[in-house]
Amino acid sequence: MDHFVINGTVTLEGEVVTSGAKNSSVAILPAALMADTPVTVENLPHIDDIFTLIELIQYLGAEVKTNGSRSITIYPEKVHSWKAPYELVSKLRASYYFLGSLLTRFKRAVIPLPGGCPLGPRPIDQHIKGFQALGARVDIQHGFIQIEAEQLTGTQIYLDVVSVGATVNLMLAAVTARGKTVLENVAKEPEIVDIANFLNAMGADIVGAGTDEIKICGVKKLQGTAHMVIPDRIEAGTFIMAAASTNGNVLVKEVIPKHLESVTAKLKELGVDLEVGEDWIHVKGCSCPQPINIKTFPYPGLPTDLQALFMPIMTRARGTSVITENVFEGRFKHVDELKRMGANIRVDGRSAIVEGGCGLTGAPVKATDLRAGAALIIAGLLAEGETAVSGIEHIDRGYEKIEEKFNRIGAGIKRVRQE
Repeated sequence: MDHFVINGTVTLEGEVVTSGAKNSSVAILPAALMADTPVTVENLPHIDDIFTLIELIQYLGAEVKTNGSRSITIYPEKVHSWKAPYELVSKLRASYYFLGSLLTRFKRAVIPLPGGCPLGPRPIDQHIKGFQALGARVDIQHGFIQIEAEQLTGTQIYLDVVSVGATVNLMLAAVTARGKTVLENVAKEPEIVDIANFLNAMGADIVGAGTDEIKICGVKKLQGTAHMVIPDRIEAGTFIMAAASTNGNVLVKEVIPKHLESVTAKLKELGVDLEVGEDWIHVKGCSCPQPINIKTFPYPGLPTDLQALFMPIMTRARGTSVITENVFEGRFKHVDELKRMGANIRVDGRSAIVEGGCGLTGAPVKATDLRAGAALIIAGLLAEGETAVSGIEHIDRGYEKIEEKFNRIGAGIKRVRQE
């Protein structure tokens, strides 16, 4: 498999442009199959998860036309199958959004249990609970989820835990349900708002996205539309963290700064100099970062997807920093890899204690998941000597040509291809 080779002690400088949001795109594409006329989606990121979803959509019978580098049109009229193949579904967790979209289109769906990053247990019980409350019959056998309903009926659904995936899937199922659906204790991420705006443009009647209660009045049908995906706040946060960690000077463009307020607030505590504009963030790193404590929470809290990226700069801060992970279990697998590079980190339950002030040295390391891989890239940029990052198939799932974007701001990352 391919791997990255990084020669460290780099200071990043220049400009980088953020791609479209992965976590919006992976739901919008399955949702497009619910329309009865063509759907155009623009500002899609060039990442493996999107390529896999396009394959899945074509397998189900839809025609997909490429309009440009980041725009496609989906023709859903010829979708004929409500069964998704294991070979494609196993590659990404977001394939479970076909449950909601195919159920709405065909009144049935058969989906293998999805794959994706190994971040510990992420059950889909809240999805199933919601589908059943709407009147669907759900059966799980031999690794497949089978769901069907002659007519979904609106109801009130309270999610036991805040779940982005369940919030999206139940929105997809409820848009054509008879009557009114009220979803309570839902996720408030910007991607939820983006997806709701897309569905409303197709003719849905959704209000409250971005709050903890979403109300949906069922409509009879959905029509095609054109939609521009919002910028990816996690990719923007990745380059912001990289610039801060390397004491760099980087302008990150095509950003919605409000989506990253929890991140920029913590960076200011570290001592990083930030200038925020309407759609950009200018980062000037600091030579002596201060130790801090962070806790991850659902939006608007600090994103779990960025906690790993705080660790490299914490190794520079003289003193003790603590990261508490409140969203996913098993999200500290990158710690052992950072320790191979000389980091002094101890994991205690849901917390990672980082003793800073010890320099990192290059080493062979392995990306265990998407965001852990990004953290290892940043660590490699800081480290003395050469770092080889393997397992980059995880990184390619969620970052568009990450080495090329980093190299434009002086990283010097080489992708080494192997047979």
